[in-house]
Amino acid sequence: MKRLSLLIKPASSLCNMRCRYCFYSDVGEHRQTLSYGIMEHRTVTQIINNISKDLDDKDEITIAFQGGEPTLAGLNWFENFVSCFASCVKEEVKVNYALQTNGILIDGAWAEFLRKNNFLVGLSIDGNAKIHNSNRLDSSGRGTFEACMQTKVLLEKSRVEYNVLCVLTNELAAEPDKVWNFILNEKIRYIQFIPCMEGLDEEEGSPFALRPPRFANFYSRLYYWWVKQLEKGNYISVKLFDDTANFFFRGIPSACGINGQCYSQYVVEADGSVYPCDFYVLDDYNTGNLTGQTLRRIFDSPRMQDFLREKRELPRICLSCSYLKMCGGGCKRMRNVVYYGTKGSVCGYKMFLDKCLGPLEYTVKKHFP
Repeated sequence: MKRLSLLIKPASSLCNMRCRYCFYSDVGEHRQTLSYGIMEHRTVTQIINNISKDLDDKDEITIAFQGGEPTLAGLNWFENFVSCFASCVKEEVKVNYALQTNGILIDGAWAEFLRKNNFLVGLSIDGNAKIHNSNRLDSSGRGTFEACMQTKVLLEKSRVEYNVLCVLTNELAAEPDKVWNFILNEKIRYIQFIPCMEGLDEEEGSPFALRPPRFANFYSRLYYWWVKQLEKGNYISVKLFDDTANFFFRGIPSACGINGQCYSQYVVEADGSVYPCDFYVLDDYNTGNLTGQTLRRIFDSPRMQDFLREKRELPRICLSCSYLKMCGGGCKRMRNVVYYGTKGSVCGYKMFLDKCLGPLEYTVKKHFP
């Protein structure tokens, strides 16, 4: 039995928002083609046909849709994709769908579709109204916090499973108490903080990019509040805590890069071209095209294998670190915002582990034996 995952960009880098820290806009600007537009029906048919060639009975596949803003492809596009996939793939194959969205276009019809097809929705909300509205702007330059919160309410009323995706900027990371109060007040059950990264040409110059010490301080403080709620019987899923527990105590690397290894994410752009990682959807990392190749052939391509096997030189702080055997230097794209930065003088993840790994182990054994 195989488990496969794909990340498809049906609207490429097109977006109806103008987030001030958008990393995919930066990615697009480093390619010959900024955006590939909306994925055509013919492309959908071809990629589904080639995906199906690698699926056998009892296999499981997760298909996540991301952007830009994927809902710009339209509800009809998604209805067609799900219908086409169901007709081409054997019934014995388990299919999981996910959608990462800013929520602006989600209405009752969208919510019904998402519920009916068991989509897991990742809804982007940045921690509190002030910071969200200063960074997550619509095309007219207005904040979008209220619109996103209305979508959250709609998803809840429609019984659509969702989690909150929060971009952890350096500014937001300075306010862990306010972020935790937001989580409690809005009764959020699942949240993932996405570290805000430098642009591809920047070296610790972005005012939004997270810094390793602030990463450590944010999560260390959040851990304190998280345990307080857990002791009251209120479990809230914070992805970093879940991933760290899974990896260190169960040997399960549930987050890409947590052990310093890259894995193929099969990121599919709107023209069918495939890339190994969402952080590297760049011309030099194009590993093939799913309209004419199978996933197996793309996985075996020289560019994919070069990416997966790429070695990198680690700074001295890693070589003397007691966590190196497990961490392996972490995700290479997040080195400046989570791990050791450009100067290699301090590691945010090590600081967090030094403070919280022991207590986390005790907590896991006590509440999740």
